[in-house]
Amino acid sequence: MILSGKQIRNKLGKDIIIEPYNENQLNPNSYNLKLHNELLVYEELTLDMKKENKCRKIMIPPEGIVLEPNKLYLGRTKEFTETDKFVPMLEGRSSIGRLGLFVHVTAGFGDVGFSGYWTLEIHCIQPIRIYADVEICQIYYHAIDGDYDKYLSGKYQNNKGIQPSLLYKDFENK
Repeated sequence: MILSGKQIRNKLGKDIIIEPYNENQLNPNSYNLKLHNELLVYEELTLDMKKENKCRKIMIPPEGIVLEPNKLYLGRTKEFTETDKFVPMLEGRSSIGRLGLFVHVTAGFGDVGFSGYWTLEIHCIQPIRIYADVEICQIYYHAIDGDYDKYLSGKYQNNKGIQPSLLYKDFENK
């Protein structure tokens, strides 16, 4: 079951935290999240799963920035979210998708107990000018059935900003 917008509002400060919260971003069954003004891009053309891949930071100026096709940009939400008792899910907004801009490649599924900013895996079909503070995606919440282990630790838990891939850490533990 997906929570309604009214249920999201009622759970704020208890089982759902969204900071900052703006009532105008609440939808009938989701909440729009904004794009922060920082992006990361990988410096290497070929990425390696078994090593830390170097990134550089790009700031989105007030006049926006044009994204190039076939290039991965990592962004993050302006809002910090935290959930307990619900599974957070992230989807791009249809208005954004209709411009050929994709905000997550594979990572739209969160864990119960996730706490942090959402890293967005952004790529575009054709050049597009983007701006900070645009409502770029939406978060919605599924009720979870049965006993569960709350996500308390992990590579991306309690992050403070954009998180490049930390997959290489999985290889270090083997």
